[in-house]
Amino acid sequence: MQCIRRQPKRTVSQENILLEQSRRVAALNGIRLGLKDDKDLKFLLKGSQLLKVKSSSWRKERFYKLQEDCKTIWQESKKVLRSPESQIFSIEDIRDVRSGHKTEGMEKYAKDVPEYRCFSIIFKDQRKNLDLIASSEDDANHWIAGLGKIIAHSNSMNQKQKLQHWIHTCLRKADKNKDNKMSLKELKDFLKEVNIEVDDYHAKKIFQHCDKSKTEALEDDEIEEFYKILTERKEIDSIFQMYSDPEGFMSCQNLVRFLYEMQQEEDAVVAAPALIQRYEPNKRAKRGNAMTKDGFLMYLLSDEGNIFNPSHRKVYQDMTQPLSHYLVSSSHNTYLMEDQITGPSSTEAYIRALTKGCRCVELDCWDGPNSEPVIYHGYTLTSKILFSDVIKAIKNYAFKTSPYPVIISLENHCSVDQQKVMAQHMTTILQDMLLVAPVDGNKSQFPSPEQLKGKILVKGKKLSRQEDPINGNNNLEAEDVSDEDEAAEIEDESVKTKVEQKGKSDTLKLAKELSDTVVYCKSVHFEGFDDPNHPRAFYEMSSFSESKALKLAQESGTSFIHHNIRHLSRIYPAGWRTDSSNYSPVDLWNVGCQIVALNFQTAGTEMDVYQGRFQDNGFSGYVLKPEFLRDEQTKFNPKSITEGTWGTKKKLQIKIISGQQLPKVNKSKNSIVDPKVTIEIHGVQQDNNKKQTKVVENNGFNPNWNEEFTFDIEVPALALVRFVVEDFDMSTKNDFIGQYTLPFTSLKQGYRHIHLLTKNGDPYSSSTLFVYISIQDCD
Repeated sequence: MQCIRRQPKRTVSQENILLEQSRRVAALNGIRLGLKDDKDLKFLLKGSQLLKVKSSSWRKERFYKLQEDCKTIWQESKKVLRSPESQIFSIEDIRDVRSGHKTEGMEKYAKDVPEYRCFSIIFKDQRKNLDLIASSEDDANHWIAGLGKIIAHSNSMNQKQKLQHWIHTCLRKADKNKDNKMSLKELKDFLKEVNIEVDDYHAKKIFQHCDKSKTEALEDDEIEEFYKILTERKEIDSIFQMYSDPEGFMSCQNLVRFLYEMQQEEDAVVAAPALIQRYEPNKRAKRGNAMTKDGFLMYLLSDEGNIFNPSHRKVYQDMTQPLSHYLVSSSHNTYLMEDQITGPSSTEAYIRALTKGCRCVELDCWDGPNSEPVIYHGYTLTSKILFSDVIKAIKNYAFKTSPYPVIISLENHCSVDQQKVMAQHMTTILQDMLLVAPVDGNKSQFPSPEQLKGKILVKGKKLSRQEDPINGNNNLEAEDVSDEDEAAEIEDESVKTKVEQKGKSDTLKLAKELSDTVVYCKSVHFEGFDDPNHPRAFYEMSSFSESKALKLAQESGTSFIHHNIRHLSRIYPAGWRTDSSNYSPVDLWNVGCQIVALNFQTAGTEMDVYQGRFQDNGFSGYVLKPEFLRDEQTKFNPKSITEGTWGTKKKLQIKIISGQQLPKVNKSKNSIVDPKVTIEIHGVQQDNNKKQTKVVENNGFNPNWNEEFTFDIEVPALALVRFVVEDFDMSTKNDFIGQYTLPFTSLKQGYRHIHLLTKNGDPYSSSTLFVYISIQDCD
């Protein structure tokens, strides 16, 4: 049995001193956040009792409190042997704070409590929502407003402020006896905390250099000196020196020269004075229209110093082309939170997809009890949710991220009566949002995303094969239409058995009311590419499994491109992907397929590339296809690249210089990462490539690589560049640290920072790569 050494009990005066120190630290962090003397922040720092809600029978009182770092929340737990770390969650992990009954949990289990006392914390990762009830309206408002302010102010901090806040928090954590001094042992613990392994000799050397008072402990100015040594960026200092004077100032003229020569900025003369005003902290330098080293670093860490072109963060493409000319961010089986067989279904999955920019969501509809249709993955054990609840969630979140149209892709398995209920729910809940008639009498081609702003379109079956949905409906009340049952394609024995027992029919009776909700997206079986003499109506669209679509792309690439100029194509994952894994969307984008549906709940390379493509054009969920994928005369074939109008071949040179504040993969105190960087090109087959740096051992805080790589890019308009940082492990698979993916056409040249994303695609607060990018035309 392990003995636990009891800590000596502190005296009352010691406790008071520590309490006062804690208040001072909290006040300082509040000032750093720009929330000095804020009443909501003070309330959160004091903490309060809240009721945690898990089910109708589980509602328990717990104490919640904002820690002095103003970055983490401590939650009381009654669980035995629960680790201290598990009782804390970071405010950086919060995606949203919702007041009232705005989650499934609150809707089900807290209806008896007034909305003004209820709120929910929604996390960025797959963690369950935290549903909470305050004892009063005032308490709930303090929590909602306080958390909202901290999140907003944290997001608006620049990289230098974030770094300073993080390092001071780590210093405080390393100061075990809370005496505001740092011993050599505490310094070594701190270095491990920030992801650096330093041998005893070097640790002692740094310590002695900073210990000017020779007291064997660092305090005040000595700790600041240590902070400066730690955050020194020698690679940036050397660039700055090339353009600055001996006094350490970079004149506006020299900044113009740097922006023009190194950063390839065409508007350098206009940009330079604006950058000085925006990022220079030194008032004397700002008055003299010059930049110091600190201002230069802040510029390089800012949006203007980002590898992603900041002008692409807003909608900049032509949004007046027909809908079929755009790639559309699309989700498969949107209702699922996990796998395809037994996982939970949730309206939260729709909210997450829509807030990630998704513009096409899928609803698998089946008859439910009490004449209310439900959504779930047919023939499986996935849980069921009400169709009406999903439509409400779509209404509330469809246009929070993007104003451009949302497509509801219906897979309908309902009886005629429940189909009528579906139509009624969509009509009454969505009201004017639901598109029920052609736009501006447009009957020959799709309207544009611009014309369809704020509208929700339904994709589904339409009554009568001869009937034209654009020119009016016939008078049939109900009729048999061909059935599309993707759930029946799942390669799972229990599913196959249920499909056989049901005796799957090839037809389904369709209600006129549901048919009438379909205007521009009529689902039809694919029966080959158009006969030029008998072209299909533009509004008829087909769905393809990934294997069928990839076969068409491989064997008939140019024909598929021509088909996708006029028609929409939807692609969905193969039936064997019961674990909700994803396929690469790139080969299908390369032949102009618009609605390439992925499992948004599954992180990985495919989803990284997907989000990389759609962060372009203002994260609107619509990206205009290149001209050669929209031209009726195009001869482009991604499998056989010949000379053509698809752009000048480019030579991409990338120098991976350094990394900053890479997160720990293994949370163990003694575990330090051994980072390496891989650069991947995703595009046409000839462009697909991968190169990697050497491994830097035991340094995740400020690793240096200084390695150069060259890539030839045949079709720049279709290429994406992915930077992946991993923790190298000789005996097992490397651990993922972070990544960033962007279209080749969104790359900025020169010295740039890459702000890394987590496995789930959320930004780390201060983890970056520093690189140099050069793009030249090939001879």
